[in-house]
Amino acid sequence: MPTLPPEQAPPPPELHRARRMAESFGTDPAGYDRARPEYPAELVARIVGDRTAPAVLDIGCGTGIAGRQFQAAGGTVLGVEPDARMAGHARAHGLPVEVATFEDWQPNGRTFDVLIAAQSWHWVDPVAGLRKAAGVLRPGGRFALFGHVFEPPAEIARPFAEAYRRVVPDSPFGQGSGRRPVEVYQAGYAKIAESLRESGGFHDVEQWRFDWQRDYTRDEWLALLPTTGGIAPLRPEQRAEILAAVGAAIDTVGGGFTMEYVTLAATAVRD
Repeated sequence: MPTLPPEQAPPPPELHRARRMAESFGTDPAGYDRARPEYPAELVARIVGDRTAPAVLDIGCGTGIAGRQFQAAGGTVLGVEPDARMAGHARAHGLPVEVATFEDWQPNGRTFDVLIAAQSWHWVDPVAGLRKAAGVLRPGGRFALFGHVFEPPAEIARPFAEAYRRVVPDSPFGQGSGRRPVEVYQAGYAKIAESLRESGGFHDVEQWRFDWQRDYTRDEWLALLPTTGGIAPLRPEQRAEILAAVGAAIDTVGGGFTMEYVTLAATAVRD
């Protein structure tokens, strides 16, 4: 499952209760899967480490973007996903998935070498989720929570924010310039890392950062925007107005742009 649109404010502390927003992503799982970027290969390799064929649990696996990468790295991956539509797409592309929230999912004695949550941990109750994670991760196993920070150029972000304020004036998602410094998100991952330390069940708590770029055409970016939390729940006419404004902005910069991505992670090893 995805995070909130990274060009907007970080998710509120009880986002795991916002089921309407969470369920909005499953309306077009194929489109979501096509538009959303994969994760850096260096991140996947670092999480897997020197494990051979690790058993991996993918928490909130969505359409299986991260899970398929861990399969390709040699892992035996099981996804847990509350949205049956997203789970169905993941299964159709080779990822075994059990439909449940992570809090309600029944491990039935199964344990894992690696637990991952790719842009999904904010949908999980942080107290119950951490307790369950510690219970299903084998001693010495790695728990890794990670996600992307999207930082579109100001020429793209500003018209997005302006259109969002116009279409949904009472929403916090349209506030500001449409750009958020990566330090805001690093602070969020620092809080996750601190919760891992305080839990008493983990050691070697670390934060990782991966910087990379991707070029987007107008159509590619307009396909990605509806997969973000600020856009997905809107009415079709609201989405259309915002996307038209963003598309016009991209046209003014030549029909495409380079996205500066940062992928952040908080990770720890089970005692």
